Amino acid sequence: MQNPLKMLGDLNKMRSQAAQIQKQLEAEVFTVEQGRIKVEINGNQKILKVFIDGQPVEELTEILNQAITKSQQAAASKLASMSQALGLGQ
Repeated sequence: MQNPLKMLGDLNKMRSQAAQIQKQLEAEVFTVEQGRIKVEINGNQKILKVFIDGQPVEELTEILNQAITKSQQAAASKLASMSQALGLGQ
């Protein structure tokens, strides 16, 4: 059996690495343009700006981010349920 304190240390190391990766992803910006629409999104899947005909559309940016957050929460919830069913959860 593994040492529980070592496992805790490994878990903390993994969390630290995940936080570092998340910070790096947040700094990356991806731009996609098609026709009259341009979207800027970061690596954490947060839409930074939506432009239509060169004009920023704040309301569209906000609602798209809300939709993305909602879908990510649903996915996380389902994965957590599956992990618990497999005995991997908290």
